[in-house]
Amino acid sequence: MNIDAHQHFWIYDPAEYDWIDDSMPGLRRDFQAADLKPELEGNNFQGCVAVQARQTLEETRWLLLLAEENPFILGVVGWVDLRSAHLRDDLSTLARNPKLVGVRHVVQGEPDDRFLLQPDFLRGVTALEEFDLAYDILIYPKHLPVAAEFVSRFPRHRFVLDHLAKPLIKQGSLQPWAAQMKQLASFPNVFCKLSGMVTEADWKHWTPESLTPYLDAAFECFGVERLMVGSDWPVCTLAASYARAMDVVKNYLQNYPENARAAVLGGNAAKFWKLNPPA
Repeated sequence: MNIDAHQHFWIYDPAEYDWIDDSMPGLRRDFQAADLKPELEGNNFQGCVAVQARQTLEETRWLLLLAEENPFILGVVGWVDLRSAHLRDDLSTLARNPKLVGVRHVVQGEPDDRFLLQPDFLRGVTALEEFDLAYDILIYPKHLPVAAEFVSRFPRHRFVLDHLAKPLIKQGSLQPWAAQMKQLASFPNVFCKLSGMVTEADWKHWTPESLTPYLDAAFECFGVERLMVGSDWPVCTLAASYARAMDVVKNYLQNYPENARAAVLGGNAAKFWKLNPPA
């Protein structure tokens, strides 16, 4: 089963999605399950994992409703306030829905570069362990050393790094990103999504070859057992069609054995989040 491990849905509202600036007019509309389904089917993906785009409980509940209505949405990575005094009550309610498989916080937008190590946030991640919910790490390269310290506190918890920590592909910069990725990958409970690369490159002029050094580094660090492909749709459409964005990884895998291709294209995501095939 091929699984798109990272995509988004939204009903567009300028106030709620103020990160969609004037350089992204194509994202200023609704993106719903009916829009994604033909993209999945046309590219031989049988399911997906929907990831939060707003930091509200309302959106998490809405994504879970979409997942109930659309069997191809195999799981939801939602948002809860991990620093809230009511966290366990929120998790107790949300986690009744088996489609909730993980939680994410937009750490890249926090002014404190050491946000991941704040005591109240660490307590919140401890609560995620109790509910068997994975955590998505959304950061920039500058946060990688802190992320390594963060995951070292939770040797039994499941983590996945989003978008390879957004390396500086447009600038062609590999270091110190690659070395810091190796440090993070030394923790065996950390996986990595091969997603978001095309939008970190030059939107109009990127080539698959310009992404190859970053894929090489990711495969060297994490191996085929801890990597999963993700489209980052619809954000990827700023720089590529759904098919072209996914073909970056699919084509890179052509020289790998079938079992390795199957792992990166879906098996690892199914294992990491304990996903079931669509009914």
